[in-house]
Amino acid sequence: MLEFISVLLIGGGALLLIMFNEAHKNKVKTHLFTFSHFPKGVTLTIFFISDIHKRKLSPEIIEQVRKKADIVVIGGDLTEKAVPLSRVGENLEKLSVIGSVYFIWGNNDYEVDTGELKKLFVKKGVHEIVNDSVSLELDGLVVNLIGVDDASTQRAVLPQALSKADPFGFNILLSHDPRLVKQVRAEDGIDLMLSGHTHGGQIRIFGWGLYKKGKVEELPQTTILVSNGYGTTAIPLRLGAPAETHLVTLKRDTE
Repeated sequence: MLEFISVLLIGGGALLLIMFNEAHKNKVKTHLFTFSHFPKGVTLTIFFISDIHKRKLSPEIIEQVRKKADIVVIGGDLTEKAVPLSRVGENLEKLSVIGSVYFIWGNNDYEVDTGELKKLFVKKGVHEIVNDSVSLELDGLVVNLIGVDDASTQRAVLPQALSKADPFGFNILLSHDPRLVKQVRAEDGIDLMLSGHTHGGQIRIFGWGLYKKGKVEELPQTTILVSNGYGTTAIPLRLGAPAETHLVTLKRDTE
């Protein structure tokens, strides 16, 4: 009996170590999306990171993408209750080394003093996109970053955000909650959608989780990338859905 208990304890300890390591990975997944209406010779590379929560950004992540990305997009849940504002500021400073930083709100971001968080954005030069669109000029191409507020708390207003976009631009929809894709229509002209929120289920048992594992999906109305996210919620453990960030490159498909 003692030997059996020892085996259980050792096995349990090993599993916890695996789960801890998965939760603290510093992985950058690379994606290449090609489009016929992207200008020849033009590329745009986005560092996409979602669901940072309590984590401190590792310098390893920054070094992996520095000088490779044009802009940074934070897909919501930058922070949560009880995370020191100073830590959020340090994370933003690290991200700003990569390029201009754009932010959309997630549900957990509303657990903190939003006024203080907005002041921090101004101080650190972070661009909030709240049911709005920001246009980037890229060698003759207009790229619309269409950002909605958090959909899981009924703050997202997609029609309003779409109305602010340049009608002749390339459209990237930013939504913390990927379920908003159900509101997207083919005629909205969304070329790519970036989301997080689900953590890929965070802890998956024999492949099963509360949410789908993060992945890229080609849907009739758009292409969507859902991230497992960088941080964790409730407990600092993951299983079968390791922490991840993304380097997303867009270019013409005929090159």
